[in-house]
Amino acid sequence: MHCVVYKSLLKPDTYLFLRDDDAIDSMPAGLRETLGRLAKVMDLELTPQRKLARADTTDVMAALQAQGYYLQMPPVD
Repeated sequence: MHCVVYKSLLKPDTYLFLRDDDAIDSMPAGLRETLGRLAKVMDLELTPQRKLARADTTDVMAALQAQGYYLQMPPVD
């Protein structure tokens, strides 16, 4: 599954995974306001075998299919 990863320029260590570049326009307005400006980080091909640094790949893929995005928040101390 292809996805695009953006980082929030307002919220440190907060990343948004989207199905494609055009999905930004279909995100909930409240989420867009909370994240502020976004900077594209990379295009990524997700598979169940691929390891992500701070998220479970199958959770990310399920969220992308269900709602079109996955929000990765900074770790809680």
